[in-house]
Amino acid sequence: MKRIDHVGIAVSDLDAALALWDTLLGQKPQLEAVAGQKVHTAMYPCGIELIAPAADDSPISRFLEKRGGGIHHVTIAVADIDAQLARLKEQGVALINEEAAMGAGGHRVAFLHPRAAGGVLVELKESTRE
Repeated sequence: MKRIDHVGIAVSDLDAALALWDTLLGQKPQLEAVAGQKVHTAMYPCGIELIAPAADDSPISRFLEKRGGGIHHVTIAVADIDAQLARLKEQGVALINEEAAMGAGGHRVAFLHPRAAGGVLVELKESTRE
């Protein structure tokens, strides 16, 4: 585990959220559609990621229905996601993904179940950036 990479915030209306966060942060994000996750993302250079559903059956749609908008996850950068997943599985940590999938920015990602981290959804992101 290297460092916190970013914090993901679930939003129902990406355009409205962009207007707010562009002003708050004084930055412009990189926009991306992540088809495999059924989401649209806006990643700000400072480490804030806005996540909006791209389909009614998106995990973000379900999150918004249950909890409304707000902090969705904390992402931790890791050097070797496969090794970290194997280590966590061996230690009995509850995983949502036992194998990494392709996430935003072309990075390999996997999620730990919130019960594994005191109710916080944790995303691991394989990153070569220090």
